[in-house]
Amino acid sequence: MAPQTEVPELTHFRDGLPRMVDVSGKVATAREATAEAWVRLPPEARAALEAGTNPKGDPLTVARLAGLAGCKRTADLITLCHPIPVSGADVRVTLEEAGVYVWARVRTTAPTGVEMEALTAVTVAALNVYDMLKAASKAIEVTGVRLLGKSGGKSGDYAASPSGGVVAPGTSSEG
Repeated sequence: MAPQTEVPELTHFRDGLPRMVDVSGKVATAREATAEAWVRLPPEARAALEAGTNPKGDPLTVARLAGLAGCKRTADLITLCHPIPVSGADVRVTLEEAGVYVWARVRTTAPTGVEMEALTAVTVAALNVYDMLKAASKAIEVTGVRLLGKSGGKSGDYAASPSGGVVAPGTSSEG
């Protein structure tokens, strides 16, 4: 018979019901997170983007604004995420050989982290690229959404292992 292991207490469930974790006793500290996403473009979507013939306008500028707005609305979209004061955000959307690269850095001073805000920023930006270019092709793919790094908080710093992908100018995959 296998030894019984103790089941860890779930942080977002109590008595089988979902709950928002109480962070009121935690100290507000400086925190930062970076994330990335890719939008893979079929030839016809890339051609429309490069030629500037997209009927909806400039997808990259719209995506950047959408990512900034998305990071501020994270708590409205991620069910158990705390609303936090975003003190700074940078979203970059660039056309690269492999497709459209989306990168975001989000900062706060709060009792909980900004990983979800950074991930939401790149995801919303990538979805806006799709929306702006979908008339050219429905075969566009949003892929590679991941946390690149985070700093601050009880769990400490995190840096993703390099993926071998393109890194946005002026950034590093170490966050």
